[in-house]
Amino acid sequence: MIQYNNLAQAIGMAKLDLRIRGQEVKTKKWQGIEDDSRAHFWELLHYSFQVPIPRTVHLLQQLVKPNVPWADTAFLERVGRVPSNPGEAYKIWPFYPKDDSKIRQEKFTHTYQERMWPKYAGSPTDWSSDKHPSEYSKPNKGIRYEYGDLNDLLKLLGYDPYTRQAFLPIWFPEDTGVVHGGRVPCTLGYHFILRNGAFDITYYIRACDAIRHFQDDVYLACRLLLWVLSCCSDINPDAFRHVNTGSLIMHIISFHVFYKERNLL
Repeated sequence: MIQYNNLAQAIGMAKLDLRIRGQEVKTKKWQGIEDDSRAHFWELLHYSFQVPIPRTVHLLQQLVKPNVPWADTAFLERVGRVPSNPGEAYKIWPFYPKDDSKIRQEKFTHTYQERMWPKYAGSPTDWSSDKHPSEYSKPNKGIRYEYGDLNDLLKLLGYDPYTRQAFLPIWFPEDTGVVHGGRVPCTLGYHFILRNGAFDITYYIRACDAIRHFQDDVYLACRLLLWVLSCCSDINPDAFRHVNTGSLIMHIISFHVFYKERNLL
């Protein structure tokens, strides 16, 4: 595991490693679309690192340099407890196709807020009424039990701060094998753990574009840790009063760029 002193160093060295040690690879699809012109990559496999997380959002932004305001808007949408689809943040994503002149009406295959708050995701509502879906709809259910969500993870950490079970999945069974033929999440999930007064987040991601997504993925994971820590401090102040931000441990299976963009690293 490579350890870095700060996030700026981690990001710079990761891109340098990709440029120097990457290899050419071609896949059949890119984001669920068969496109030979875009399914040609420069890739570094199984890239992992550990780096301290700053205590403030301001310092986090200075070190990571995410795409703002999109990253902040997307984060608030993700933790907003509303499993919207498509949501609003995508409209200001800097890499969203400029030729898409129409306001998107159809739904995406998934959104992060659906995966973080899946209990009533897909409910027939626009989430603008006074009634919550729990008043007229049953929560989604897995094989045996009702879905948990980010709020249940907070409750678990509040009840048992040293639990090893605080994992938030983004990859769901419906993604396995890409049975629907569309896009699937890049993120697999986030794990939170408290040890020795430090609160860590481990971020598992199957694929990460070093130019378009890497810094935003790092930023959003660290902001999620700060948000969860703040919530836990409210739920169980005795246990979390003196807890500090720990580390981001990030495991990227395919760290890549488009082959023609490798010299931009």
